[in-house]
Amino acid sequence: MSPGARSWVVPLAWTAVLLDGFDLVVLGSVLPVLLRDHVWGLTPGTASIVSTVGLAGMMLGGLAIGTITDVIGRRKSLIISVALFSLCTLLCAFAPSTFVFGLLRFVAGLGLGGCLPTAITLVTEYARQGKSGSATTTVMTGYHVGAVLTALLGIVLISPLGWRAMFVAGAIPAVVLIPLMLKFLPESETFQRVRETERSAGHAVAGLFRGGLLRATIAFWVTSFMGLLLVYGLNTWLPEIMRQAGYPLGAALSLLLTLNVGGIVGLLVAGRVADRVGIRPSAIVWFCAGAVFLALLSVKLPAVGLYAAVFLTGCFVFSAQVLVYAYIGRIYPDAIRATGLGWSAGIGRIGAISGPILGGALLTAGIAYPWGFYAFAGVGALGAAAVTVVRPGRRTPADDVSPAPSAPARPQPVPPRTPGPSAP
Repeated sequence: MSPGARSWVVPLAWTAVLLDGFDLVVLGSVLPVLLRDHVWGLTPGTASIVSTVGLAGMMLGGLAIGTITDVIGRRKSLIISVALFSLCTLLCAFAPSTFVFGLLRFVAGLGLGGCLPTAITLVTEYARQGKSGSATTTVMTGYHVGAVLTALLGIVLISPLGWRAMFVAGAIPAVVLIPLMLKFLPESETFQRVRETERSAGHAVAGLFRGGLLRATIAFWVTSFMGLLLVYGLNTWLPEIMRQAGYPLGAALSLLLTLNVGGIVGLLVAGRVADRVGIRPSAIVWFCAGAVFLALLSVKLPAVGLYAAVFLTGCFVFSAQVLVYAYIGRIYPDAIRATGLGWSAGIGRIGAISGPILGGALLTAGIAYPWGFYAFAGVGALGAAAVTVVRPGRRTPADDVSPAPSAPARPQPVPPRTPGPSAP
């Protein structure tokens, strides 16, 4: 693989993830207009159904496309995912009814759900030795950059051009991105090494529970559920919770922007820390710190202290889940890495659905402030506890499949030694 081809992996994967981040806020940016203008007779109830249907599509996309990626390859899966969600996003601009709009959001969700684990898998497998943590978190900054840019785009486009312009704008980048991916995106060298072995989707899924991986698989599913519950719960309800706490709407919206900017900074810092001290301890600390700052938001703070606390909350909460993705990439062997990421992200989408439901229930009960922050802090603590369940230092199938550059050289090639029962 030439250095030139390798250099395209991160920029193209980052751009694909940025478009995934577009979806995080695009529906929220157009819903006020759809409801105000009674488009298709949309009500808050049907709007919630449309939002949930899209997340359900993302869940199924993570499960299905993440698994298929280990069969057909990372390159094909990523291109298919981007093409699918971009086409459906464009068609959303011309939807004639709530049903068609919701159906398109569901199909777009399939592509969006498959994009993230595939992009992370590809970048992880091209990362330099010991740099998978920073490689993963760098690519994931695209997710939050996409969310921030989409919010700003809504301010510029919706008023003069209408809500449909947002979906057209979200699809346009694919016109450039897909040809670039077809021409320059290489297939994973790791996948090419194992492609000759017999593989199927069923074998890939079954592999998540074999070879001592059952415990890690369940722990990663629980952690991903908790992590995405926090990301979607806070992005959906933070402004309204802060309004209930007595802050003006303008300040509440500014806090949401601050939260996502903190997420971008946190990703850059978290990856470098993980490369130095290890992904597992970093993920535990990040979840614990997120829980502490979430609990701190329940206290009335002066303006400077409030914005600092929200910024740090974003730093830790949003990057904690990404460290889990990086950890998954280390634990699973090459042949099922994308499947492991896809299923963890897919199960995590159930948490993404649950987060807004939890926040909405607390708001309806009138106790979102301060109890909403206590509830979210508890979720962060559970995420940290789940990470600790994954046993560090054990020999995993990944060790048997991946090359080990640090192994001592031998004068003649000999079969690898199998550790005995007393090996650590």
